[in-house]
Amino acid sequence: MDLNKLNAAVLKYRKDMTAFARDLIRIPSFSMQEGRLVERIKKEMIKTGFDRVRIDAMGNIIGFIGRGKKKIMVDAHIDTVGIGDRTAWKIDPFGGILKNGTIYGRGATDQKLSMVSMVYAGKLIKELKLEADYTYMAVGSVMEEDCDGLPLLHIINKEKIRPDFVVLTEPTNLAVYRGHRGRMEMKVVAKGRSCHASAPERGDNAVVKMAAVIRQITDLNKKLKKDKFLGKGTVAVTCVDCKTPSLNAVPDECAIYLDRRLTLGETLKSSVNEIKRLPAVKQARAKVEVLYYDAVSWTGLKVGQEKYFPTWVLPENHKLVRAGVSAGRIALGKDPIVDKWVFSTNGVATAGRLKIPTIGFGPSNEVYAHTVRENMPVADLLKAAVFYAALPQYL
Repeated sequence: MDLNKLNAAVLKYRKDMTAFARDLIRIPSFSMQEGRLVERIKKEMIKTGFDRVRIDAMGNIIGFIGRGKKKIMVDAHIDTVGIGDRTAWKIDPFGGILKNGTIYGRGATDQKLSMVSMVYAGKLIKELKLEADYTYMAVGSVMEEDCDGLPLLHIINKEKIRPDFVVLTEPTNLAVYRGHRGRMEMKVVAKGRSCHASAPERGDNAVVKMAAVIRQITDLNKKLKKDKFLGKGTVAVTCVDCKTPSLNAVPDECAIYLDRRLTLGETLKSSVNEIKRLPAVKQARAKVEVLYYDAVSWTGLKVGQEKYFPTWVLPENHKLVRAGVSAGRIALGKDPIVDKWVFSTNGVATAGRLKIPTIGFGPSNEVYAHTVRENMPVADLLKAAVFYAALPQYL
């Protein structure tokens, strides 16, 4: 059939999609508190004609259309970060404000409103009889903001739902993205010996030891690898903490936390060893470790994993990228830009760990993510719905 008919068909649902999107903004869905939002999404999936809707043990929601052999998973994480300083917001972050064709509020950009496009893509597939030998799976994943990749690892490894292709709907400004740098979180701990601060020479100041470590870690940025497409690896000290008996005593322990962004060719092992080899780390006899995430989902399930999120990139000539360009041409009326994310996504699990072909295509612009200016143009939601409905036809 003529897939350009999708552009006319989706216009009929602009009002419904806008109302659904505003509802989603009005329901706060911080990580581990997504239950109410999941129920609202389930209601809309049933309304739009999904064949099956499932809420898994972790609390992710999955809507299915078709039972075909080829499994295409489209994912939006539906949790959000907090709102920070409430006085910095010029609007109610949970008001579902619609102004001049744009919806504002926490999660508008990053990224639960992509769920609107995914759900109505399912309706378009049904209405225009685009079902074939594939299964379309619309996933609303939880806890991604706390631990990217964890929800999809649960779905694939624990729930045994393994897709052949994955589309991430994090904001791409309606471009096709095919990768991003990985990341990991580390902790470095230096021990000292406490004494009264009136005679610091009697002790061994752990904070002073760590000062040299911090300088050398910062300097390490000049030596890290660079990839032509993904960019350069980076390391940043993001937190400093110490243990001391009092404010008039020399600290006997200092810990720093590192955010390490990984470009192509950088791994957990190589990154840990880079820190361990630093002269100041050796001199301080500091301990270097990778952090571990553990938490309880809104359903009560205990979950966790090492805080290592691998780099991934899909070749530009891969058939999923080519299919994304073709679907983008239908949705946009022109070839989409092919690029990468600056931040990290659930692709660290599907592509980084499990090697499942993965691309991204999402409404709105990532520059608004986690800001008080989060917004979603309704026109973007319509175009994204066309993309998600068209993509399976090219696979």
